[in-house]
Amino acid sequence: MEAWTTDPTAKVGLTADQDLRTDSPDQDWLAEFREGIDTAGQYLAYRGGDSKVIAYALDREWTRIGRSLAADIRFDDPTVSRRHALIVRQPDGLRVVDDRSLNGVFVNGERVEWSALADGDEIVIGRHHLHFCEIPAVPSAALSTALESEPA
Repeated sequence: MEAWTTDPTAKVGLTADQDLRTDSPDQDWLAEFREGIDTAGQYLAYRGGDSKVIAYALDREWTRIGRSLAADIRFDDPTVSRRHALIVRQPDGLRVVDDRSLNGVFVNGERVEWSALADGDEIVIGRHHLHFCEIPAVPSAALSTALESEPA
């Protein structure tokens, strides 16, 4: 099982020989991450340079992504602008907004100025691939049915 963290102080840096590319098997660690989360909510998850899965709960109105020390999600990487992107909570859901970055923000391979987020979307910031995960609350009726069907 891979380790992951929701530690907001976690920091990721890349050395020159490391590259976070889309040809890595993201679906494997994402499925494992989803199974390991027991709290309903919205998360951004990605693999750090040491292959550790890092996740951030998106429970605030604004989440800043960038190279700046003031960023909520910080990447110490020259491909990331100091103020690269924002995740904004609005009444109709979450959006990612390009915060005048040099290299742009990509959602599912398409460069965007802003985009509504849906479960499973991939957001590319510099050379980092972040995945938006929406973990639903398990209805109490479904939970009690699942517990009753398990053998004792």
